[in-house]
Amino acid sequence: MKDRHINTIFWAIVTCLMWSTAYPFIKVGLQYSTPLHFAGSRFIISGLMILPFTIRPGDYIKMILSNKSLVIWVTILQTLINYILFYIGMDYVPGALGAVIVGAQPFVTAIVSRIMIKDERFTLSKVITIVFGLAGIVMVSAGRQGFHLGGPMELAGIIMIFIANISTATSNVLVSKKSKNMNPLVLSSFSLLTGGIIIFILSFLFEDVPSKPDFPLNYWLALAWLAFMSAFTFSKWYVLLKRPEVRVSELNLWKFIIPVFGAILSWIIVPGENADWITVIGMIIISLSLIYFFGVTGRRERKVEEVPAGPIAK
Repeated sequence: MKDRHINTIFWAIVTCLMWSTAYPFIKVGLQYSTPLHFAGSRFIISGLMILPFTIRPGDYIKMILSNKSLVIWVTILQTLINYILFYIGMDYVPGALGAVIVGAQPFVTAIVSRIMIKDERFTLSKVITIVFGLAGIVMVSAGRQGFHLGGPMELAGIIMIFIANISTATSNVLVSKKSKNMNPLVLSSFSLLTGGIIIFILSFLFEDVPSKPDFPLNYWLALAWLAFMSAFTFSKWYVLLKRPEVRVSELNLWKFIIPVFGAILSWIIVPGENADWITVIGMIIISLSLIYFFGVTGRRERKVEEVPAGPIAK
């Protein structure tokens, strides 16, 4: 069990490290393509990448049909609602503010899982980790770019990103609760491929997509990495969520390290990005909060009595 716990932590960190690379590569892609067109292309390729590693075509189709409710909801929540609202919302919200809202996903996931899963609890250690994790996110984001609040469109963007967080959290809970008989690779390939096709079609309806695009090499390199990254991370995350000993809210606490990795990556590859003390302090706070939760409190049972779970917990 201890080895399994260490394995879960290792792959959670690797997955979050890979997710942290998304932002600079998305910026590269959006220099040459529209948001939905680029996102649709990315997820179509991701879904196709996973297909050879799944199961025989006949068994694949049978598994989709026998778990159609789960795959439909994951496709809608994780790929469609989440990424459509995320891409559009980030276009209206300053980078630093958007990073804070996206970085608040562990907090949103903790609330959603508390409502939907009876065994999920707001223990004192979890609350402390979330509070300090959010504080660290704010410092990392403010240190890198500063906050600039604007008009109603920024408010709309904030709401979109927040709804995207709720959508992702709900999808995570459904995968944890309902995927016992579902191959994680089948789930990720179908949801990414199907969602990508729908987003790709929507791009031609709502965006001014170039009729004869001539994309440079760096566009294709960014698209290739993002497609591979999505294929690997979603598949691995679904594997982790399916493990019976894994709690959704606790696994998602590792997402607090995404902006930490993202900031370090930006310092390395983005011209003009340099370390500053506010960002570094924020990173230290996030790191200590995770060490506290998974290192200190993880060694003993959390026995805090809680208010009964929400009405839809089963």
